[in-house]
Amino acid sequence: MDRMVGTVSRGLRAPIIRQGDDLASIVVDSVLKASESEGFELHDKDVVAVTEAVVARAQGNYAHIDQIAKDVAGKFGDDTVGILFPILSRNRFSICLRGIAKGCKKVVLMLSYPSDEVGNHLIDLDEMDEKGVNPWSDVLTEEKYRELFGYKKHVFTGVDYVEYYKQLISEAGAEVEIIFANNPKAILSYTKSVLACDIHTRQRTKRILKAAGAEKVYTLDDIMTESIDGSGYNDRYGLLGSNKATEETVKLFPIHCQEMVDSIQAKLIEKTGKNIEVMIYGDGAFKDPVGKIWELADPVVSPAYTKGLEGTPNEVKLKYLADNDFADLKGEELKAAISNYIKEKDEKAASLVGTMVTQGTTPRRLTDLIGSLADLTSGSGDKGTPIILVQGYFDNYTK
Repeated sequence: MDRMVGTVSRGLRAPIIRQGDDLASIVVDSVLKASESEGFELHDKDVVAVTEAVVARAQGNYAHIDQIAKDVAGKFGDDTVGILFPILSRNRFSICLRGIAKGCKKVVLMLSYPSDEVGNHLIDLDEMDEKGVNPWSDVLTEEKYRELFGYKKHVFTGVDYVEYYKQLISEAGAEVEIIFANNPKAILSYTKSVLACDIHTRQRTKRILKAAGAEKVYTLDDIMTESIDGSGYNDRYGLLGSNKATEETVKLFPIHCQEMVDSIQAKLIEKTGKNIEVMIYGDGAFKDPVGKIWELADPVVSPAYTKGLEGTPNEVKLKYLADNDFADLKGEELKAAISNYIKEKDEKAASLVGTMVTQGTTPRRLTDLIGSLADLTSGSGDKGTPIILVQGYFDNYTK
């Protein structure tokens, strides 16, 4: 009988990870114990995905708000600092904001609208249109924003992020002014010293500001790039990808990730004889059409992965073949024709980029696709499955 199951994604339970734990060994032991207890076999090209959170925890990669403040103060001195385009998140940005503000005397907080970069909305698009506000040109003061839109709370969290961020900055000891705009150059009417807090557009924002006359421009990946008074750090991403740990500390994005995935892969080969791919994953890249949130608040879906996960899928669309090339066939004849087409494609190993037979396949990197699958599988709550095993992902109709 033909195998009737394709891709399977399993969340694997693991011990609570603490600083200093041998994470590579824990991951391998967890995979092997799950295989034994659930009665499934491991295969070549299986994928073990480990959430970045436990990697950073094992590394002890944390920073205190005082350490963030010291780094910020060292870069900006007594300047009024424009904090530009932060995302609206208690988990992702609130503690970072406390540390940043603590290192400043005055902050001009510039929020993008109607939503932040990852889709958290301050205001409703239809209401914005009704008020005649042009988000591409209009710069709103806090007073004007309140006059037009009142006190809005996030649909899921119930938080008024304008008031919340204002309070955090004030409590950190900084004077605060809030404006709303989408053109980075708007901040230069208030200060020439800017910390751009956007994630995926940060380099463009920095370029625009420098060209427009900004004197000091830093991005979040410029903050906490080295240890401050014994803190953790991330030499590549700085504060990007950090999460709230406590009310005064953040867990930074993990470092030395390539060494981790290579070590796990080597241990799995030693224990199983199988060439299993390994990746570290953070936020997936997908959008919730109701809440409008685009999940990816990390700088990348996967900061490190083994070589077999390079590239993009090289797949054909079965329904395109069925409706076009083999429209006159059905049943076993159709199955055989499509199977032969796929086998021939795999044997030639030629790229299908630009061919009609690939239309409708997902044009994304393998690590983004598998990382998003892993993030959805593990969830963000109390499932207790920081390790994901994906099997059959590289199978196709012929396997």
